[in-house]
Amino acid sequence: MYLLYGSNGSGSASVEAALALSGAEYQVVQTPTADGMHLTEDFKAINPRQQVPALRLPDGSVMTEGSAMMLHLADAIPAARLAPAPGTPARAQHDRWLVFMAVNIYEGELRKGYSDRYTDDPAGVEGVRTSADVYVKRHHAILEEAIVGPFILGPERSMADIYLWMLAGWMDQEWLTAHCPKITALAARIAQDPSVAPIHATHFG
Repeated sequence: MYLLYGSNGSGSASVEAALALSGAEYQVVQTPTADGMHLTEDFKAINPRQQVPALRLPDGSVMTEGSAMMLHLADAIPAARLAPAPGTPARAQHDRWLVFMAVNIYEGELRKGYSDRYTDDPAGVEGVRTSADVYVKRHHAILEEAIVGPFILGPERSMADIYLWMLAGWMDQEWLTAHCPKITALAARIAQDPSVAPIHATHFG
């Protein structure tokens, strides 16, 4: 069984959806960041960075970094067909866009949401936030142009699409609808899947 340490509205959403769509046996260990549960010594032993998500694999080992978890699950549960086969050109593009989102859009969302952590000058906090907002929108626009449709790589849903569903949920929905219609439609398809719908309601409802 997989144990997912997560918090509602956090980056654990995509991993939870990936586990559900993979048909894996898993349990969510609620680690609400609003209550500081990720800052305890017990959780520090699980993830020294004291961030969610963290994923305990069936063998007892622990993974951190949500995008890495999704790549692992794609290969560990190939029957779910949530990524192209390893070593193929399609997989290269899948991994490209998943990492693109993790290091650009996700990172930008952190700067938007926790701007005070990115400067030691209180007068600079608003500038960090506004520049991060522009940065995130720019990278959504890049991805919008790259989407083949209806999913990122074409007709087959993948881990990259699940990750994008989560990121889209954090965006201003009016802006997203107006500027990124393909992302908006893709995220809706993921959210409406019967396996994901209750997870969507928990994290974004």
